[in-house]
Amino acid sequence: MALLLWLGSQLSSIWSNISILGVFLTVFALLLDFLKRRKKWSRYPPGPASLPFIGTMFSIDFHNPHHSFGQLQKKFGNIFSLQNCWTNLVVLNGYKTVKEALVHKSEDFADRPHFAIYEHMGYGKNSEGIVVARYGHVWKEIRRFALSTLRDFGMGKKSLEERVVEEAGFLCSEIKSKEGKSFDIHVLINNAVCNMICNIVFGDRFDYGDKTFKKLSQLFQNSLNEETGFLPQLLNVVPILVHIPGVPQKIFRAQKELMDFIDVVLDKHMKTWDPAYTRDITDVFLQEMEKGKAAEENGFHYNNLRMVTMDLFTAGSETTSTTLRWALLYMLLHPEIQSKVQAEIDGVIGRERPPTMKDQASMPYTNAVIHEVQRYGDIVPVGVPHMTYRDTELQGFFIPKGTTVITNLSSVLKDETMWEKPNEFYPEHFLDAKGQFVKPEAFLPFSAGRRACPGEQLARMELFLFFTTLLQKFTFVLAEGQPRPRVDGHFALTRSPHPYLLQALPR
Repeated sequence: MALLLWLGSQLSSIWSNISILGVFLTVFALLLDFLKRRKKWSRYPPGPASLPFIGTMFSIDFHNPHHSFGQLQKKFGNIFSLQNCWTNLVVLNGYKTVKEALVHKSEDFADRPHFAIYEHMGYGKNSEGIVVARYGHVWKEIRRFALSTLRDFGMGKKSLEERVVEEAGFLCSEIKSKEGKSFDIHVLINNAVCNMICNIVFGDRFDYGDKTFKKLSQLFQNSLNEETGFLPQLLNVVPILVHIPGVPQKIFRAQKELMDFIDVVLDKHMKTWDPAYTRDITDVFLQEMEKGKAAEENGFHYNNLRMVTMDLFTAGSETTSTTLRWALLYMLLHPEIQSKVQAEIDGVIGRERPPTMKDQASMPYTNAVIHEVQRYGDIVPVGVPHMTYRDTELQGFFIPKGTTVITNLSSVLKDETMWEKPNEFYPEHFLDAKGQFVKPEAFLPFSAGRRACPGEQLARMELFLFFTTLLQKFTFVLAEGQPRPRVDGHFALTRSPHPYLLQALPR
């Protein structure tokens, strides 16, 4: 009995020592982790002073964020931090910084933050489309689907090229009907580019005068304007405000109407769907949906079809049409450049035969002008926000997992260390000493890495074919009596020209 009592006391003592040791090791591990985190956070990027609750939001002009970022870059360097209420942000500036993040550490920066302002449209768990979807299995499946289906429907192939050439012909006919009078080309350009997306997504195009088409274009433009300014940013970082009854419907009315419009078009499309005949991307998505539960888990369900449709319209029409409007504005302001482009068109293509993508290799100056429009026009100055997928380091700075990251693409396209004349329209940026086309590394208008624009090849095709067709058929001049157009641009997710009038003189 005494032996048992002795053994019990020894076991109790050992267990007590083990417990003390366990507590000690736990405290030591926590302390070590704290010291490591403290050391890491000491290397967090610097930034402007943060106010209680509001953070640094008053440091940014949300109608021209890239300008604000440029000023902060001068003060804090290429990597600096901001705070929108309780949300931590890091802004990346300059070609080397952005390339290291998006290309060399692509997975570290591949995620997206949650966008509360899109919830009322249907964006949410497992239904986030392509552009704003969180990084993971579903996003990979939907992006793979989008890239392969666009390719199968002619991206880079003659079938889609023929559609672009045909649409360019319709556009020229509309312009010719103006009979050399002054007009704003904005709507016609939007119609032409939007028709290409309609063709790919819905298998058909609209006449420019079609009431439904006009409504679609107007709703789309209004929805972009709703996302600009201080209020949408505040709602994103204080999402409880979005859930107040009536708030989304009042502030984002056009977004809701646009999604309702897409629902009506998709419903009509589904009623006429024949599984034996594939008309467009929507039909291919419907075929995937028919594969059952596994397909649904991969994101192939109706709500995601709505999101993918919306994303294709956003990414596939607004940026390209805006680029073409900048292109014509620069031709108005630089008639000597317009004349050189037309001389190259006349020499390579002539004035009767429609341009083809094969002509591009023989037209270095025209190609350089188009690329310079994309660079100097700065169409998507700050891109879509990224989020760190895991803790990472960039140029000696620690950026923790879950941090919203803004890639200031404007600072890349106008990086003074990479471009000879960054703040001038200078097509020679894309020509070598022999006049041959070259593309500098810092040309990243479509972003880079895992989140690069999936429609880049389509956009390149449209820009070349539309631009060369327009300058083949017309000479564009400033409208008589109009003051010199502004070149500062208007920011609403994209940076677009202020309204201007022109005259199109048949050649």
